[in-house]
Amino acid sequence: MKILTLRLDEALYAKIRSTSKQRKTTRSEVVREALNAYFEKSNNSSKESAFELANDLAGTVAGPTTLSFNKIHLKGFGR
Repeated sequence: MKILTLRLDEALYAKIRSTSKQRKTTRSEVVREALNAYFEKSNNSSKESAFELANDLAGTVAGPTTLSFNKIHLKGFGR
């Protein structure tokens, strides 16, 4: 196992210490679990499509349905 040294602000250190006491485990184990969870989440989220990532936003914006192709809406675009 490799050793990594890092600096933490007081608030983050307190959260790690508190969590380790609650779980009756080491601070190192808490940090390892948090890092593993972070990397698992970031790996899984990259496999989702843009629609899946923004699915909760679909249909929440009101406006013309022809916004992307109707020349009336594109007048002056890019100027």
